[in-house]
Amino acid sequence: MPSKKIDKKLKTKPKAAKLSPTAKLNEKIDILKAESEIQGDRYLRLKAEFDNYRRRKEKEFISLLKYDGESVIKQFLSVLDDLERLSKASDENGENNSDKIKEGIELIKNKINKRFADLEVTPFTEPGEIADPELHDALMMRSEKGKKENEILEVFEKGYRYKDRVIRHAKVVVNQAS
Repeated sequence: MPSKKIDKKLKTKPKAAKLSPTAKLNEKIDILKAESEIQGDRYLRLKAEFDNYRRRKEKEFISLLKYDGESVIKQFLSVLDDLERLSKASDENGENNSDKIKEGIELIKNKINKRFADLEVTPFTEPGEIADPELHDALMMRSEKGKKENEILEVFEKGYRYKDRVIRHAKVVVNQAS
């Protein structure tokens, strides 16, 4: 029979070899390197996802701008159709229906003005207003008695605003004091 001392040695687990401080540090370095690689991979994947998202949104934005005026064009196609019908009617009927043609023109103008109002495009400038260099282009100066200095006497072309921005300055004749 074997002795009890020998049995004890066999039954006990061998103790793990103690690591030297250098070995412990090397083990930590290896663990940190692995974690760093994982984080680097995550970073690259996230960066790639963001780049793809940015490119996709950029394409959507370019497409949106490319066809931005489509809705406006569609609205004015019916006005163009009305003008063509009016032109055809005036050719067919000659001078006999000048009142009907004028009525057709008024209807078309009203349709255009309604579309402009829907788009927040507003005309400005009427005779009698005072000229503002930010809004008006004075094409001519004329002197008329009984009128104020820089009063608008005649409007060649109305000015238009789109929301709060002037998109066309009014072309006017302005009174010049003599």
